Amino acid sequence: MTAKAVSEMSFEEAMAALEQVVNQLERGEVALEESIALYERGAALKKHCADKLKAAEAKVEVIRAQEGRAVGTTPAEGM
Repeated sequence: MTAKAVSEMSFEEAMAALEQVVNQLERGEVALEESIALYERGAALKKHCADKLKAAEAKVEVIRAQEGRAVGTTPAEGM
């Protein structure tokens, strides 16, 4: 079975995969070459998660910038 490409993973999938990588490396039950491959995958997963978080933070900042301004809505009656 081939591992899913990191770029196709959701944040949650990438975090779960990163946990698995860390657990495997911490146990130390893999050969050196496999450890290197796991480390590389872990680095890619970490970057992917960081990028996803950065994108989410940017979206939150856009929402915060719009606070107090009714964007695309009409005022409620009686206000």
